[in-house]
Amino acid sequence: METTDKGILGDWQHLSNMVVVNTTDLPHLEVSRVKLMTMLGRAQDINQQQATLTAKKQEASKELRLLLTEGQRLANAMRTMIKEHYGIRAEKLAEFGLQPFRGRNRKAKTPVPETPGVPAPATHADPKS
Repeated sequence: METTDKGILGDWQHLSNMVVVNTTDLPHLEVSRVKLMTMLGRAQDINQQQATLTAKKQEASKELRLLLTEGQRLANAMRTMIKEHYGIRAEKLAEFGLQPFRGRNRKAKTPVPETPGVPAPATHADPKS
């Protein structure tokens, strides 16, 4: 027994052909055969529509991917031009979703706290000097 769509449709076609060949023995199946052939025709039409839509979907996906790539390039160029216009430090950049340059946060050196009664660590002189 077939399990693929194409196999099932082929099986229906074969069954119908065999009923036609043996129509003298199976006259009571003629109404069912005609109904099956109607379903076969409709199923083949739908199968063809699916193939066409799949191709159109692939084309649309390809075009969308191309548009997204080109659009990202253009948007990036516009962001660069906006930074050039206002300067990299302008807070106005935040309106465009851009981060203004605010300098680098430097960690302050934390001095070692001296505990009363505990001597500070000794620095050793270089023995070679």
